[in-house]
Amino acid sequence: MLQISENKRSFVRDGKPFFYLADTCWSAFTNITDDEWDYYLYKRKVQGFNTIQINILPQWDASATDLAFHPFVNEDPYQLDEAYFEHAKEMCVKAKKEGFELALVVLWCNYVPGTWASKMLPEGILPFGCLENYVNKVHAVFTELEPMYIISGDTDFPEEETVKYYVHVGRLLKKLAPDCLFTTHIKGRYSYIPEELYELLDLCFYQSGHNAKDLTMPYSLSEEMQKKYPGKPLINSEPCYEEMGYSGNMYGRWRRYDVRRAAYVSVLSGASAGITYGAAGIYSWHKVKKGFASLLGEGFDMPKSWEEAVNFPGAWDYSYLKMLLAELRAEDLMPRQELLVNSTTDIRVAGSGSDLLLIYVPCNTKVRLQGDLTGWDVRAIDLEERFAAHVGFEVKEDKTIIEMHPFSQDALIVARRADLH
Repeated sequence: MLQISENKRSFVRDGKPFFYLADTCWSAFTNITDDEWDYYLYKRKVQGFNTIQINILPQWDASATDLAFHPFVNEDPYQLDEAYFEHAKEMCVKAKKEGFELALVVLWCNYVPGTWASKMLPEGILPFGCLENYVNKVHAVFTELEPMYIISGDTDFPEEETVKYYVHVGRLLKKLAPDCLFTTHIKGRYSYIPEELYELLDLCFYQSGHNAKDLTMPYSLSEEMQKKYPGKPLINSEPCYEEMGYSGNMYGRWRRYDVRRAAYVSVLSGASAGITYGAAGIYSWHKVKKGFASLLGEGFDMPKSWEEAVNFPGAWDYSYLKMLLAELRAEDLMPRQELLVNSTTDIRVAGSGSDLLLIYVPCNTKVRLQGDLTGWDVRAIDLEERFAAHVGFEVKEDKTIIEMHPFSQDALIVARRADLH
């Protein structure tokens, strides 16, 4: 079972450090066949993922499917379909047997009044009176599997009634499942959590999202969340998804480099409890010749099929980040941005203890740091090819100037005290 570590910035499982590496599979319970689920679990397991994020109710922007899994009998939210929840549990049991943790969204924003999504789809709002019965079913089906409960999905909190729904659900479920971890998934480029809801949370999620107009979001939101909500683990639970079209019907797609950059700058900026990967075609579970509502919500372009998306290379980049942090024993990673002399915020600096610095360099340049690294070993890792190189540096006036690395892609500079390694 996942627990918060003593440093209040990360997790432990069975007494060992646990870096939350999640994949986004929102539409699992409605769109995936048993055979597809078996293959998906195999693929993500060998890649090193340890958590799957799933929406308990149907994802509002899932791709079209021929399957007939519906949570409500005759679309009546007061009548829960037993077969739906039994099948969902079977899928979760399979995932747990393969070693995955579950992160389950209880109420996506389209089911709650006042949110940006329910204003577009008001017919999908659940009556307040059905919530307790639904929460009781969620507890009965899933709590024994020790999931992380994500109370909200992609939500904002513009109205009192919106907050009322989420606080009500959160309090009911927290009382039933006090040993599970709780968080909330808020909309992209957003950092507000109502106080009554925040009191129920064990950790915080933020979403840097899919808007290409501000590329600082993965790290600027991390810094903002830490100032507003200190003392709890923090995760970027929805960075840009690989091959996702830019939001707002803007032409272009997020590439492997983009999603890799989002991961490194998030983790090195204080959202160091973990990171979530996403692939267009996986979250909606898209199939060839099936529809996708490109005009809904943020207006994403058509995804590739799940068969193609599950093989996007960015997933391996995320698993490499997890492996690298484990090998470096960087469980207590903290931002050290104050060390950077370069006049940019895009280079990110973090440290673990007094003998390890990690520096993410998205574009090649000399890196200038406050302090004297004499006696340290400095190497650069090409994050696409995973080549490693020794990198020289000089010290002038108590500043360390690290030479340009020899690679063409983004790189991670790893600096360690040579006498300790």
